[in-house]
Amino acid sequence: MTQAAQSLPPADAKNSADTRERILDAAEHLFTENGFEGTSMRMITGAAGVNLAAVNYHFGSKEQLIQEVFRRRLTWLNQERLRILDELEAEAAGKPLKPSLIVDAFFGTLIRMAEHEALGGRTFLRLIGRTMTEPSGFIRAFFAEEYAGVVDRYKQALFKALPDVPKAEIVWRFHFMLGATYYAIAGTDALRIVTDWGIEPQEADEGLDKLLPRLMSFLLGGLRAQLPQFES
Repeated sequence: MTQAAQSLPPADAKNSADTRERILDAAEHLFTENGFEGTSMRMITGAAGVNLAAVNYHFGSKEQLIQEVFRRRLTWLNQERLRILDELEAEAAGKPLKPSLIVDAFFGTLIRMAEHEALGGRTFLRLIGRTMTEPSGFIRAFFAEEYAGVVDRYKQALFKALPDVPKAEIVWRFHFMLGATYYAIAGTDALRIVTDWGIEPQEADEGLDKLLPRLMSFLLGGLRAQLPQFES
């Protein structure tokens, strides 16, 4: 609940909180379908059944609104990623973790969010994919700030798990893994538009039972790939 809502009488505070969530839900769906630039405030107010003053009261601007759309989901995601990594490291008792466990804890946790509608489900997954494949500068900065602590923890775990791989190479590979994941969760529309390979519908199935193992196999293959040879 916002600070402003907390200062209201209980009934009004509840209505204010409900309005805020309704705006966030509407914005999440519209940003997913139309992108940030393609979604107008008029579209959001119409879908949420509120006036522009309500959006301005709760969020101030469209930029702040999309940040809050992400923050209400990323808070859980970041906490869950850290919780899983804490448990894995506690069980390992100081020994390096298997890279596959680290990769699944970071990337698999994101994919599995799609199973839970209360966490945004497939809509939020698609929104992340779409936003990160066509991001605005302020969104890149926002994600960098939100992810900083979690990404650093996971990088340190990978450094420890892969002592024979140069740290710079691990950072680059983690960067590639992020890009592959964002593209994968953007949906099979991107697959059809970019590749136009004419694969059968069942082969383009993006259900979690196929998407997650496909992605994990690809990410681990890249992480474990032979080191590049650079010309001297």
